[in-house]
Order: sequence, then structure tokens, then C-alpha cells
Amino acid sequence: MLRPTLELLAPARDAAIGIEAVNHGADAVYIGGPAFGARASAGNAVADIKRLATHAHRFGARIFATLNTILADDELEPARNQIWQLYDAGVDALIVQDMGLLELDLPPIALHASTQCDIRTPEKARFLQDVGFSQLVLARELNLGEIAAIRAALKPETVLEYFVHGALCVAYSGQCYISHAHTGRSANRGDCSQACRLPYQVTDMEGRIVAHDKHVLSLKDNNQSAHLEALVDAGIRSFKIEGRYKDLGYVKNITAHYRTLIDALIERRPEFAPSSSGRTTFTFTPDPNQNFNREFTDYFTDGRKIDIGAFDSPKNPGLPIGHVTKIGDSWVELATDASETVLNNGDGLCYYTLQKELSGLAINRAEKVGKGAWRVFPKDPMESFRDLRPGTLVNRNRDMAWLRALDRPSAERRIGVWVHWGETAEGFALTLTDEEGQVGQAAGAHPKEPARDATRAEAALREHLGKFGATVFEPLDVRLEQAQAWFLPASFVNALRRDAVIALEAARAAAYQRPARVQPVAPPAAYPDDTLSYLANVYNHKARDFYARHGVKLVAAAYESHEETGEVSLMITRHCVRFSLSLCPKQAKGVTGVQGTVRAAPLTLVNGSERLTLRFDCKRCEMHVVGKMKPAVLRQPAPLRFYTARPSR
Repeated sequence: MLRPTLELLAPARDAAIGIEAVNHGADAVYIGGPAFGARASAGNAVADIKRLATHAHRFGARIFATLNTILADDELEPARNQIWQLYDAGVDALIVQDMGLLELDLPPIALHASTQCDIRTPEKARFLQDVGFSQLVLARELNLGEIAAIRAALKPETVLEYFVHGALCVAYSGQCYISHAHTGRSANRGDCSQACRLPYQVTDMEGRIVAHDKHVLSLKDNNQSAHLEALVDAGIRSFKIEGRYKDLGYVKNITAHYRTLIDALIERRPEFAPSSSGRTTFTFTPDPNQNFNREFTDYFTDGRKIDIGAFDSPKNPGLPIGHVTKIGDSWVELATDASETVLNNGDGLCYYTLQKELSGLAINRAEKVGKGAWRVFPKDPMESFRDLRPGTLVNRNRDMAWLRALDRPSAERRIGVWVHWGETAEGFALTLTDEEGQVGQAAGAHPKEPARDATRAEAALREHLGKFGATVFEPLDVRLEQAQAWFLPASFVNALRRDAVIALEAARAAAYQRPARVQPVAPPAAYPDDTLSYLANVYNHKARDFYARHGVKLVAAAYESHEETGEVSLMITRHCVRFSLSLCPKQAKGVTGVQGTVRAAPLTLVNGSERLTLRFDCKRCEMHVVGKMKPAVLRQPAPLRFYTARPSR
């Protein structure tokens, strides 16, 4: 019986980063195609994706292409053509949001439901499984119990995918429209303006300030390192790293980090297996703290926490390294917490001002002036560093030595092979058998001349047979079956080894199978509701036809179609500003003198001329950010109009 597999899914901004993700242990890589991905400026040519797929498939790793925006009617045919091109290039699966794509003539490519599909309930997950999705990217907000409930509602072969690392969108994915309402840039079309990272003044119903210039919609970064085994037990089988905008160093480091953790988990739990081939070794010790982060949270996986927000700053605060001891006219002296700490030219330092704002200091030159003492010369003038004084605590948020190490080759991924050397009537044969049982063979004629020194000849033969150099293979064992030790030139042995490697590569390529497209159930599954609002993000007539075919009676157009002209929920989120500011009625429950005095009344967010209302659905423990579309955005042409009232039957 085959063991269930665990998949480490890494992001790639481009093919070069994707190749390094594979080299650093990714079982799968997701990457944007030429267009229609939810990261508007992270597109890639089909030829580059083909190059990535060819490399990944050598290890049995898979490539998923993101086509996860909502599409206008005139974009459906270009999207369909792109999907066929991606399929011909070797892509294994397509990550999609727009259900209109399922109404098109697509190749037999596996379909994954994007996190943009807002998958939070067993009913929604079951529906998506039944219409043909083989892998579901669950909402980031789910806890372990909710994940387990979804797992129990699905077929065993349906794969659940979960984000385990990276930046967090504060809204339920696919349920944020602030960017479009204020700027015309749609998050559902890959062009979010990130209003959630702005500072806001928070006021109550009486206009009193609750919080001043706080980034109350900005969250810390996701890190599920401590929960991988619990996620496995809840039913997750694909562990996804966020970051299709991230650089090479981030992808190398974070992929290596989770590869190490998952390998250790599989070592403890041999009932599971990795979903691709080979073992990876690294020239560095992975450390998530070294990459840009807003500090870390496990979000809702283990229940609601009060400290999930990065309210003081959406920037990277870095790691503590020491404090200021002296200030000069062009320099700052620091005492480091650890005497072995080394500062480098180009390092980035930062500190908090008296107003708790994060201020950066880039090092132009660093000089060691004693044990644990450094004098640094900033790139910017000293007068620009507000509130920098002796005693100020300093963090480092860019370590040039670390970055340079990751600029160099930093990992090797090798597939183990058993090497068998034997005799034939005309000469000798070499057989290579890999971990999956694929075989590559080569034979050559050669005179059988006894070796003068049998021990030395056998040692030399083993040495040459074990030299796999720059190939993807490494020997697990070398077995010799020959009547006696023969004289064999190194050139002959090396030629047979090269030919056997080529044969094994060809056998592996021929044996590789892309995942099959799951067929939808018949008759068509019924959608869990018969009415869809703008929150369903239906932006083309094919998507409307899809939902009608699955029993929906009334389908409203997507928010981007400009039918919702008044105040509506522009963001729905499980994050609650009241809870994070200790103003939640549930927090006051049972507290003498406080219970009954705290109400979940609306709050207002103010940033410049922008005003948004926070409304609280305490029954569902959700927050709605309410506002309306700006007149300038409303004047932009809308491509789609649907019913505005339920049609008569």
C-alpha cells in the first residue's frame, strides 16, 4: 500500500528562483504564467516555465501555474489559449479562482482551487471537490478543528493545502475590495494597493480617539513551524510558502527551513512519504528570522490570539543585536549583545523612535573598535536619525554576510541509486536502479585482462563507478559481480557510467506522469446556496452560467462591475480590531466592574481623507470594514451587468 505523501510547495517569482526552490527541497513550485495571476507583476514566459518544469520533473517535483484572478468576458479566450500553452509546456496543475474557466474547452490538466475561492466550510470544500478540483487551498484563518471538519467531509484523495509561512492578507482571501473602491486597482485581479498596511486613526462613535496612527489592519507574518505535525493530523497534505514577489534568498532559506522540518516529521512518522525524489543538503543553517518579516504569528491555527498584529509598523524590525553607546558627528558606536557578532558594510540597522516608529540606518562602513564594540558610519546624515541616543536598542534587519552566502550555490539535491557492475560475454554491463525502481543500463565490449593488483583494481573501479559529479544522482551502494578483478581503463568505466546515467534520466522522464484531471460528479453538484452576492466575485457570463448550472437562482456581479454603489462590506476578516485593542465584550465577560460596559459598537478608521467603518459580527466573530466606491472609480467603465433582482420563475 502506498504511503500518503506530504508536499512542500514553494513560490517562484521567475524560473531561476523556481529551479532553486526545487534544488532546496520543494516538492512543488507555484509560478505565474504570462498573465491572469494574482500577482500582477510576477508573470513569466511559457518558455521559462517549460524550462522550470523540465528541471522539476527530474526529481518528480511538480509545477503549478497560477491563473487565479477573476476574468472579464473578453479575457476568457486568451486565458484558455494560455492554459493550453502551459499544459503543452509541462505544467502539472492550474490554480484558479474564476469558475468561468470550468465552462471552457480546457486540456486535461489538474485543477486546484485557489485560496481566493474563500474555502472555509465543509460544504464549500465538498462542492469544489465535486465539480472537479483535486486540491483545495484552504483559508488561512482556519483553526485545527475547522480543518479537520473539512477533511472529514471530503474524499481521501482530495488534497488539502494550507499556507504555513509568509505575509498574511488580513481579509478572507477574495473578500477584500478596499483597493478597488479607493483606487480602481482590484485585489481580485492581482493589483492590490495594500490599504491594510497603512496607518489609521481609530475613533469611536463619539469621535474619541481609540488608537492614533496605528497599522491596525496590518498583521504579523505567518509561521506554522511549530504546528506542522498538528496540521498533518488535521488533514493537511500540502504545505504552502507565500511569496511570489520574494527574492531568491527568501525562497532558498524558507524552503530549506520547511524541508528540514518536514523531513524530520517523516523520520518520526514513517507512515508518510515525501511527494518527490531525492535528498537535499545545505551549505547553511536555515533561519526564517534572517528574511524580511513583520515578526511572526501562528494566526488562528491554534485559536484566536491577541498579538497577531504588526500595529506599530509594517516594516521588518529585524533581530536585536545591541545598543548605542556613543554618538559622533558622522558615526554611531554600538555595543553588541554577543561579542562574536560581526557588522558588515551594507548591513541594515533599525530602532524605534520615542513615538514607536521604526527608523532605519544603513551602514556605509563598519569598524570594530573593541570586543563587542563597533563604530558604524551611516549612509545618511546623522541629523536625519530622530531620537537616536546612547542606550537606544538596535536591531539588524539586513545581514550582508547572510545575503552573500545565499547568493552562492547553497544546496545539493541528489537521488539515490544502487550501482551494479557485471560481466557480459563481450565485456561489461552497468545497471543503475533509483529509489523509485527506475533502471538505466549501459554495456560495452572490452577485453578481459586480469589486473596485476586485484585489490587496487577493485578499489579503483568502485571509485570511478561512484563518481556522479554534476548529475542528480548519488550512489547508495556499489555492487560488483565479476569472476575476478580485471584491468579496466578509467575512460571505459566512466563512459559506461555516463551512458547509464543518460538511460536512467530517460527512464525517469518516460515514467513521470502528470496528475490526472478529476472528473466532476454527475448530475452536477448543487452549490450550497441558491443566491450569490457580489462577494462571489462573478465577473463574466461563463462564471454565471457555471453557477446557474449548479442550482444558483440569483447571481450578482462582482464588485468590480460597479453595481454596488452604496456602502457595503469592503473587507471581511476574522481579525478583530476591538479584540486586539482589548475592547471586545467577550474579553470583558466575567470581569467585575467591566462586564456590560463594553459594547461592540462600530469604530471608524481615518487615513487622510479616507474613512472606513468597522462593524462587528460577534456571533461569527468577524469584522467588516465598510465603505463605498469613490466617484472617480465608479466613472470607470464596467464590463458586466447582471440581474439586480431575483428573476421570476
